[in-house]
Amino acid sequence: MRAVVQVASTARVEVEGEIVGQLDSPGLVILLGVTHDDDQAIARKVAEKIWRLRIMEDETSAAGNQAPLLVISQFTLYGSVRKGRRPSWSNAAPSPVSEPLYEYFVQYLRELGSHVETGRFGAMMDVSLTNTGPFTMIVDSADLA
Repeated sequence: MRAVVQVASTARVEVEGEIVGQLDSPGLVILLGVTHDDDQAIARKVAEKIWRLRIMEDETSAAGNQAPLLVISQFTLYGSVRKGRRPSWSNAAPSPVSEPLYEYFVQYLRELGSHVETGRFGAMMDVSLTNTGPFTMIVDSADLA
């Protein structure tokens, strides 16, 4: 599982002109990619790491200041440009695998106490945000102990 995490003062996701998720106060925008061997244990580990990372203002975590989260599915995080000019998506898990894990990730964050907004899985989305800092991190389950 791979996540690009951005600290944002505001953010929103629109699908066909409709706002489907937004941050009205400072929080985290999480672009989440799922690969073939991911499971619920990995989703929990990544969710807990992000929720407790001290990356917000004054070295606080989203958990510590109850910051909202906006989680957006992003299969392109597993794109490969190793060969040719056209990216390969073979490392991204297919929708029947990735959608339930994406939903589980969101639900688990809510169980941890987070207010979570989301995009719409599989939809063409317009994402806008004001990145604070700017601060952007990549959290990859392969890197977690």
